[in-house]
Amino acid sequence: MHVGLTDEEESLRRRAEELSRNMIAPRAAEVDRSEAYPWNNVHDLTEAGFMGMTVSKQYGGQGRSFLDAVLVVEEMAKSCTVTARIVVEANMGAISAIMAYGSEEQKKLAAGLVLAGDKPAICITEPDAGSDALALKTRADRRGNGYVLNGGKHWITGAGVSRLHLIFARVFDETGQDLGVGGFIALRDEDEGLKMVHREPTMGLRGIPEGELAFEDLVLPADRLVMPPGGLAKGFTALINAYNSQRVGAGTVAMGVAAGALDHAIAWVREREQFGRPIGEFQGIQWMLADMQTQLSASRLMLHAAARSNGPDGSPFPDPMLAAQAKIHASEAAIRIVNDALQMYGARGYSRNLPLERMARDVRMFTIGGGTAQVLRTLVASRMLGWKLPQTRDGYLSKAGQGRD
Repeated sequence: MHVGLTDEEESLRRRAEELSRNMIAPRAAEVDRSEAYPWNNVHDLTEAGFMGMTVSKQYGGQGRSFLDAVLVVEEMAKSCTVTARIVVEANMGAISAIMAYGSEEQKKLAAGLVLAGDKPAICITEPDAGSDALALKTRADRRGNGYVLNGGKHWITGAGVSRLHLIFARVFDETGQDLGVGGFIALRDEDEGLKMVHREPTMGLRGIPEGELAFEDLVLPADRLVMPPGGLAKGFTALINAYNSQRVGAGTVAMGVAAGALDHAIAWVREREQFGRPIGEFQGIQWMLADMQTQLSASRLMLHAAARSNGPDGSPFPDPMLAAQAKIHASEAAIRIVNDALQMYGARGYSRNLPLERMARDVRMFTIGGGTAQVLRTLVASRMLGWKLPQTRDGYLSKAGQGRD
């Protein structure tokens, strides 16, 4: 049940539901089996206007809200978690940061790529810089009219398929002085020195690569540095606040997987008979269903509230505390809901012939990626107590503990 949607929002949701049911769902098992990036799904998303829909009309997009993107993400996640992740990253995170703070040329470049079907990659995590994002070692040294980047990133979502990369690096001037962390735009197949090292074999979400990138004398012109006014220190905090939108998106993917699993469970308990009647007539099953629906509804309300919010100090991105709370609840509730749905199917749920097994593998990622549930609890508690934590990815403690970018 979706509460408080306008007619336009409900129309958008129904369009996404139809595409998900008719085109995306039939391909989901093969995407998982083959571990191949679903370019045919990307084509359908692009045709439907779901890639870059939050890009403003000035740059060719539709100027839709984060809530609009959330509605589409949920419907895609009911059928295919990989496709839902693509929608998130084509509307939130790196693209949002560039569209909010980039130069005119940067905005035109990013918008053109995403509207044509590219899923941007945000490149923050390193082997020794996860929760402590400011410990990153990738560096950008000023050389004449540009910068030379050296270092590497790990667990980069879309590594090897994304063209647009927003790379976070520690910036040094020509004298070697450390100026702080900045974000750089780099393009695969165009900028020499951006290399894919290897792809991680993952438990779930197998159709979207998670990989390691290396930057070996990656030369970028100075105009590829994305930074809002106020210097690198302020720029890092502002840029990383864009991840609050992506966190809402990640929570929505988990919630959408749970919604899809619950739909399967409801259909099954109406059909499956034991002891002479449908198992849905047994109180134990009914109470499980009621708890699943309650958890799902709470997740949806929290995520929608976060998507509608704005952060402090005029930030155009969701409030960090609302985003963190929504992701904690949605990701943990989704694991419980999917597991309970699988349980209702019994042995059939454990079979790879049904989608519950795939859903259980996919949904497990979301208490880890986008901020671990434990680190996000630290963020929430620190805001409650009024304590400022060591600065990391949102100026306090934001995307820390990510483990995947």
